Amino acid sequence: MKRDVRSLKIVNQPVPKKDAQALLTGKPVYTADMTPKDCLVIKLLRSPHAFAKILSIDKSKALKVEGIVAVFTYEDVPQNRFTIAGQSYPEPSPYDRMILDQWVRYVGDPVAIVVGENEQAAIQAMRRIKVEYEVLEPVLDPTEAIDNPILVHPEDDWRQLVPNLGGDAKRNLCASNVESEGDVEATLADCDVVIDTVYRTQACQQAMMETFRAFAYLDTYGRLNIVASTQVPFHVRRIVGTALGWPHSKIRVIKPRIGGGFGAKQTAVCEVYPAFVTAMTGRPSQIIFTREESMIASTPRHPMELHIRLGASKEGRIRAIDLHTLSDTGAYGEHGPTTVGLSGHKSLSLYPRLESWRFAFDVVYTNHMGRGAYRGYGATQGIFAMESAIDELAKKLDMDPIVLREMNMVNPGDAPGSYDGGAIDSCCIDECLEA
Repeated sequence: MKRDVRSLKIVNQPVPKKDAQALLTGKPVYTADMTPKDCLVIKLLRSPHAFAKILSIDKSKALKVEGIVAVFTYEDVPQNRFTIAGQSYPEPSPYDRMILDQWVRYVGDPVAIVVGENEQAAIQAMRRIKVEYEVLEPVLDPTEAIDNPILVHPEDDWRQLVPNLGGDAKRNLCASNVESEGDVEATLADCDVVIDTVYRTQACQQAMMETFRAFAYLDTYGRLNIVASTQVPFHVRRIVGTALGWPHSKIRVIKPRIGGGFGAKQTAVCEVYPAFVTAMTGRPSQIIFTREESMIASTPRHPMELHIRLGASKEGRIRAIDLHTLSDTGAYGEHGPTTVGLSGHKSLSLYPRLESWRFAFDVVYTNHMGRGAYRGYGATQGIFAMESAIDELAKKLDMDPIVLREMNMVNPGDAPGSYDGGAIDSCCIDECLEA
């Protein structure tokens, strides 16, 4: 018996948004609206090279620019490695970053932090910094990254807090693993039809209206306050604490309304810079990424290469799936070990009644911009490849692809071992297919 929705108090009723009036009347609700007028302005000098070692930095002329407060290099920052991935501790993402590093690993990697009384001074000073690099050959092709003699992370203090993720910086591996049930090779050999194909996805960039930005200040208790356009304020507190070596109790993160995130702001792309500058100078400081910076130095989707072998009977019953995902995490490993997992766990689990399955993955370092969280978080790439293979199977079997899916798709009560083995309580894929 259907309930009359008109009698409900919330569902089907107009509910005013709590901040609607503030937005309509132009009240200060976004990060930039709240910035103190005496904030120092931060600009980042970025690397023009995909891979290089900094030999020297001459900042003497930059410091003579009127209005310049400081220029910080890798020699001035705490030597703490951390990850900027917004994940619960212990983070699966490796600790492979520093605030500034002697090694720059992609075009756009920060080289120096320039701090001025105003933006014009900071930009002028940035142009006067002279950097001498030892330019190195980069690793750009993810298919050639594993065991390449060129190491994206040659440092000895690279570390991964979560065990058994298969990361090994000396092999350019951020993560690597194999999961399986049954004998995939034997089942595929016995199938009437086998699809064997490779799909590739690219590094899509996020373009939220509000670019990355944050400001920091010290309160009367000496506590570091960070106001940031972020999706993960509590993770930002831990990330900044790790980077600076500060106790978390001395850091507070405030998240105003954000002007779009899409997952990009699940990574602390910019917050450590004003936090560091304010900790060093005692003054409020802010950073606002330009649109160009948001495009070249943030967190796009992980590009992946997905090799699928899919076997079925001539009647259309899918018997085995073998998936290998090669994920390019770029120069740093933010969200690398976790997004790749969903490429398999969220795609294989759509077809739970398999005789055997295997999911293997390798997440590799290259000298591209680091990747991060993006809508779908790895499932998008995996489902694109899986459903494309299902369409190819339907074509080879001369079957309606909808009928093929209805025969094999997950239903309530199924317990996909390729996910977590738990029974599915709710599933309406059949209704979606009918629609």
